[in-house]
Amino acid sequence: MSARPSRPMLRRGMRDEIMSIAPLPARPDADHKTFPTWLPRLLGYFIAVGPAATDMYLPAFPAVEASFRTAPGTAQLTLAAWFAGLAVGQIMQGTLSDRYGRRRPLAIGFAVFALAMAAGAVAPTLSALAVLRFVAAIGASAGMVISRAVVRDLASGDRGAILMSRLVLVMGVAPILAPSIGAIFLELGDWRYIFWFQAVYGGSCAFFAWRFLPETLPEDRRVKVGLARVVTRYGSILREPVFRTHAIMGGASTFCMFAYLGGSSPVFIQGFGLSPSGFGLIFGLCSCGLIAGSQINARLLPRYGLFTMIRVVSWVSLCATFALVLLSFSGVHVLWAIVAPIFVTLSCQGFSNGNTAAGALQRHAANAGSAAALMGVMQFALGASSGLFVGLLTDGTPRGMALLMFCGALCAVAADRFRPRT
Repeated sequence: MSARPSRPMLRRGMRDEIMSIAPLPARPDADHKTFPTWLPRLLGYFIAVGPAATDMYLPAFPAVEASFRTAPGTAQLTLAAWFAGLAVGQIMQGTLSDRYGRRRPLAIGFAVFALAMAAGAVAPTLSALAVLRFVAAIGASAGMVISRAVVRDLASGDRGAILMSRLVLVMGVAPILAPSIGAIFLELGDWRYIFWFQAVYGGSCAFFAWRFLPETLPEDRRVKVGLARVVTRYGSILREPVFRTHAIMGGASTFCMFAYLGGSSPVFIQGFGLSPSGFGLIFGLCSCGLIAGSQINARLLPRYGLFTMIRVVSWVSLCATFALVLLSFSGVHVLWAIVAPIFVTLSCQGFSNGNTAAGALQRHAANAGSAAALMGVMQFALGASSGLFVGLLTDGTPRGMALLMFCGALCAVAADRFRPRT
């Protein structure tokens, strides 16, 4: 099926590219139309809200605990609340985007995020901050779910995986820059400035989504059903084996990733004695591996295919986390010996993030928002549990973080054994 001819150009620049997007075909295997060259960058800007709101905050854990006069490790509860909000929010955002289209729920979600982050900047207690982080995550989840749904609206299969890999490149700037930016705010003033900055970022995303994002879900493809039908649809998606196995693998990888996110600040700042800026440099270096993996993935996918790439990368990640466990429990206190297997593991994340998402969504073109949301719920529910566990296991050494990362990688390999070849 071919796309309609684009409308005649009315203006120069961005507006005529937006107008050239025609309604998408409903066939799940249709590999779709061209889209504006700036659209992946805009989607990357939206997706980066989640990593920025997570990673910019990590160097501030000791400062937050000192500000509220709470025990070490308690700031990680706000991170767990953030992950829980992402899990709850994504199921909501998927349903809303399939019913009302992509643009409007995305803009509203970013507005909620911006308001909650502004309130977090003046939070009087750690408990209030955790609640506001939960609310902010519900809004930020719109960017994570709906941006992926837009990708599925535009492309599927290997082409969709390649586009998602390009998005990882754009959003990969966030984990590199975010901790360093957070460290700069800590050097210049209070940790609350980080929240004001994120409020402004969220407000800009709300404006760009409302003003420039093209609507990629036509009216005739929107799903307008009651709650019972929504629950039935989620159940149907979950029972589909291709979705289920890819989503479990993606969730296991997220568990591994979030064990690192929650545990890295105590390990490097308290355990190794790094400054917040030094932690930002190490964190950014590891994030470079994630970006490199995503771009190598885009080049290797056409040659080796989605199935093989996911399988090989899951085994490499398992080997890297196993090495990290051995080093951690043997008492090795050498910074680069710990950083090296973490770097390899995060590089594998650059491969698996886009690939597992593309694999999970490839049979769900008609319900891309709901499928992306369901996958997101699985990922961030596991992420929230990972954040709680790593907080309980925090002792200034990499052992707790390493053990949880290994468990996530092991579960991904186990799920791969049951994954159908498509």
